[in-house]
Parts: sequence; structure tokens; C-alpha cells
Amino acid sequence: MQATAIEQYVRTDRLPHIWCSGCGIGIVMRAMIEALSQSDTRLDDAAIVSGIGCSGRVAGYAKMDSFHTTHGRAIPFATGLKLANPKLKVIVFSGDGDLFAIGGNHFIHAARRNMDMTVICVNNFIYGMTGGQAGSTTPPHARTTTTPYGNFEPPFNLPHLAMACGAVYVARWTTYHVVQLIQAMKEAITKRGFSFVEAISPCPTVFGSRNEIPTGLAAMKLFKQNSERIREGFDVAEAGIDLGGKIKVGKFCDRDRPTFHDRLVRMEHEVVSAQRTMEG
Repeated sequence: MQATAIEQYVRTDRLPHIWCSGCGIGIVMRAMIEALSQSDTRLDDAAIVSGIGCSGRVAGYAKMDSFHTTHGRAIPFATGLKLANPKLKVIVFSGDGDLFAIGGNHFIHAARRNMDMTVICVNNFIYGMTGGQAGSTTPPHARTTTTPYGNFEPPFNLPHLAMACGAVYVARWTTYHVVQLIQAMKEAITKRGFSFVEAISPCPTVFGSRNEIPTGLAAMKLFKQNSERIREGFDVAEAGIDLGGKIKVGKFCDRDRPTFHDRLVRMEHEVVSAQRTMEG
């Protein structure tokens, strides 16, 4: 994409952005923009929804119909948009705390229903905007403001959770894997049904500084050294992330099943057919 083409997708009048030096959210947003461009998605036919948090600010920078919703409620808002206009391409872009802590219940049921939307999660293992507290994806033994001696709670394995709940497309990459991240988002955006892309992203300010990853560059080097691409037959239950351990990356799932709208239309036809039979 030419540099000037970014102006089609980004509200340049709102720059410079608020993200910290070394943060990976801008990389993930750029990957999403590239994916939209490569998938030939018309901006008039797309909408982006985000919740509260550092990643939630993307909705304000994206030059398209966007909604910056209340904490944890991005997916319900996106569901309403999709039901009101089934032809709309709906993208949820938010962080791990927003999507899987306060918003976890909504993720589970949207995946179960197979709502036709794409969910992009920027996972930096922390509540970045509110002070660096431990969250639902904080790795074991990681230090945060609320776990100064190391996290002892088991975190979510997001690809495993998404697949178990019914997502039809699931992938994970880091901000080091930009080319792969763009391709995964392109596939997710063009896939019918509930698709999910996890982007492991550095947060040097409140996570890295406490866990010997003090800069964005240090995180990139870590992602390069510790990422391991999955092979065919890989058990997604083994995709959990440990501090300093291997980060399993790749496409975990690409399958087909009827969407919520497909089943709704089919039920409507069955009801109408039954009514006509009774009347005839």
C-alpha cells in the first residue's frame, strides 16, 4: 500500500496518536488496514467497533463508520449492527481485557451463535490503560501492579477458547509477523462466520518494564526468538502462553458451519412454509 493511501483509512487530523513508544497497536491497526485494502472491502460497506482500553482507541482513528463502545460491550454492539444490516462487514478491534475479562461472556456466545463478524484482539497480557493490573491473559509468574510477586492465576488460551466456542476461523501471530498477520486478517475478514485473530503485542510501559522486556525492540526480538509455528495436527489445547516460553503461532482453525443469519433465514422459511400448509 502506498503511504498516501493510508489517508483513505486513517483520520490523519487526529494524529499524533496517544499510544506509548514501543506499543504494537499501531502495527496491528496498519495490518488491518492492509487486509481491508487487499480484500477489496469498500469502506462504505464496513464498520469497526471497539471497547474501552488502549486498543479501543483504534475506532477513533479509523476513517470509516466506527463505534467506541462501553467497556466489554463491543461484541454486543457489533451484533446489533450485523442484525440490522446483514450485508455490513463488521470488525471488532479491542484488547484482551475488554474482550475476555468483562466482555468474555459476549465473546463466548457470539462465537457459539457463529455471528458473521471478525474479532481482532490485541493481546498485551495486561490492563494497559488503567494502571497495569493482571488480566485474563496475563502469563503465569508475570509481574504486574496487582501481582508484584508474579501471577498465580491460570490465563486463557485464546485460540483454544475461540475454537471450543465455535469460531470458524482462528489464528494467532505477533507484531513481529506482520506479513502473516495481514494475511490472517484478510482471510478472517473474507470468511463467513465468526472469525478471530489474536495479535500478540508489546506493552513496554506497564508490562515489559516489570518483566525484563523494557522496550518495544526487546519485545520484537523476544517474539522472533520464541515464536514457533504450529504444524498440522497440532493440539490447540497446547497453545497456552508462559512467560519466556514458546509462543505458538499460525492458523489453528478454518472450517465452515451455518452462520446465525443462515439459520435465522432457514427458520423463517420453515415457519412460512408451515403456515401456508396449515392455511391450505
